[in-house]
Amino acid sequence: MRVSVVGAGLGGLCLAQGLRGAGIEADVYERDPAITARFQGYRLLLSPVGFEALRGCLPPRWHPLLDAIVGDAYAEQLILDPQLNRIGEQGPGRTGIVIDRHVLRHLLLTGLTVHTGAALTGYDVLDDGKVEARFAHGAQATADLLVGADGVGSAVRAVLSPQTTATDTGARFVIGRTPLTERFATLAPAFGSKIAGAGGNLMLGAMRFRTPPKQAAEELAPEVTLPDIRDYVRWAMLLPPNGSLGAQTAQEAVLSRMEGWHPDLRALIEQADPDNSTLLSIRVVEPRERWAPGPVTLLGDAIHATSPTGGNGANTALRDADLLRRCLIEAVERRQDLLGAVGDYERQMFKYGGEAVRHSLTALPAFAPNPERPEPA
Repeated sequence: MRVSVVGAGLGGLCLAQGLRGAGIEADVYERDPAITARFQGYRLLLSPVGFEALRGCLPPRWHPLLDAIVGDAYAEQLILDPQLNRIGEQGPGRTGIVIDRHVLRHLLLTGLTVHTGAALTGYDVLDDGKVEARFAHGAQATADLLVGADGVGSAVRAVLSPQTTATDTGARFVIGRTPLTERFATLAPAFGSKIAGAGGNLMLGAMRFRTPPKQAAEELAPEVTLPDIRDYVRWAMLLPPNGSLGAQTAQEAVLSRMEGWHPDLRALIEQADPDNSTLLSIRVVEPRERWAPGPVTLLGDAIHATSPTGGNGANTALRDADLLRRCLIEAVERRQDLLGAVGDYERQMFKYGGEAVRHSLTALPAFAPNPERPEPA
């Protein structure tokens, strides 16, 4: 069996690793001109389901490395005012595993051949049931299954299910990263909490690696090369509906909404890495109508893009990858045919994927600025 995976995000790469480990050929095609061509995000909170799905797709020999490069997180989930005084609670405390998206992506890329600059322009299902994908510059690829793991603007989805489209929530998300110094370690009670200000709500999260990723790879899996990243604080702020930066940088947009805030909070934004601060729009895709059975399917944000306020986007994509991997193994072992295996995957994915999107939208208002409070001038 051969599988063409369109999209080199976490879900697509995780699937490719899982298929490779099962002896199934998988080719990855990425529209970006290079793997590091654009912003790739920060710390992720992995649920038990997401973490086990990731482990299931990785070679067992990398499990000790994975355990070394994650971090442990505990958050009280408080609501604090801009002077860091406790004014409420969001819910019960949360314990989990955190991992850096950039580090994880490098781990998942190890050993895979990724065809970059490969923007999908269309595909055809052939008479023998296989699918031929067409890419920019005239390249083609034929496989038994085509998987669209190409994100919220999926080119595969546009052909497979044109009625399924992305919805812009209007919210804008500014996110950045600041080295975790001794000064910022004192903000620990704010990690995982919401700092509620008049101009916006700020969320902080610490990424503390059990072992620095580069060092861990050198010691535990020399064939893996990981970035030399140190502990940091991930910060994020939701802007008002349809908010934009204008001529401002991401840092300036956040600082303009933090007048009179605690000096440590302002310093956290001022000392952020400007190359790792960006503005993102929040768009969602909700799976609704199933498409006709065939040798093409979707995975991750291509079919169930969530708001980051749900904390479940990456976890759901990893769950997709592991589920599809297991279903395809059943097809290879002749326990069912390929279309039956893909159908089993889609039935389960539509259910939990739709729930993930709805959960994230339900959580979104709690993080949005309060419209009853005036924005700073």
